[in-house]
Amino acid sequence: MRSSRPHFGARAGRVVRALVTAGLVGSLSWAPTAQETDYALGAQDVLNITVWGQGGVSDRFTIETDGTFTFPMLGRITAGGLTVRELQDDLTRRLADGYFKNPHVTVIVEAYQSQHIFIVGEVRNPGRYALTGPMTLVEALALAGSTTADAGRLALVRRPATAGAQAGPLTQSDGETTEIRVDLIGLRDGAISDNPLLQDGDTIAVPRATPVYVFGHVSRPGEYTVGVGTTVRQLLSLAGGVTRRGATGRIKIMREVDGTEREIKVELDDRVDPGDTIVVPERFF
Repeated sequence: MRSSRPHFGARAGRVVRALVTAGLVGSLSWAPTAQETDYALGAQDVLNITVWGQGGVSDRFTIETDGTFTFPMLGRITAGGLTVRELQDDLTRRLADGYFKNPHVTVIVEAYQSQHIFIVGEVRNPGRYALTGPMTLVEALALAGSTTADAGRLALVRRPATAGAQAGPLTQSDGETTEIRVDLIGLRDGAISDNPLLQDGDTIAVPRATPVYVFGHVSRPGEYTVGVGTTVRQLLSLAGGVTRRGATGRIKIMREVDGTEREIKVELDDRVDPGDTIVVPERFF
């Protein structure tokens, strides 16, 4: 006959058994979030697995390089490639087969070690970050403290071409690397299509903004680096404001469009694009 009290070592098992005996399990049980249960497990992830119920126990396990770990009584368990939810369901089904009566299994990832992304460029805290579940570009930028004031309009998500990427007008590939170009202005304004889901190994690069130029009747004409969404009004303020001889009603931007330079009449609250040249003409009277 199979034993209903497997030996999970350590203090954790004794603590949980004491809680079960005291009738406190229900008040202390913890349910992972949807994001955590959808996380795809991999090598070196550290798990805390708790079996709630009569004789309930808990212990820590590290997934080995082959994607498996040894679980008491059940032997080698394949976890690599499964989500947390799928592993919980698998263990629940196996333990219900003669080991526990109506077991409830909770799997918590204590240390995310198998998946990472890299964030570089104009963010406040560049570096390597653990991919702790389904994560979008917005969430990754938030982890890095958001973009700096010198960030350009585009963010670049680079990944091996074999990993695949959602096709779109701003997706490019050279056969080895796929680059997804994301318009940060659209992202800020809530464009869902501009918020790609990230994958293990992705590198997110936020380049510095291309400078813009201000000429004409301003106090400090010259070159300026501005952030995403800067308006004509804000740029003129950086340039010291329009002089008494400047015509605020006839400001124009020289902008390259499809390889051709065009003259565009703008309002003070219009946005400035990297590489623009803003010209403030002289007043007629």
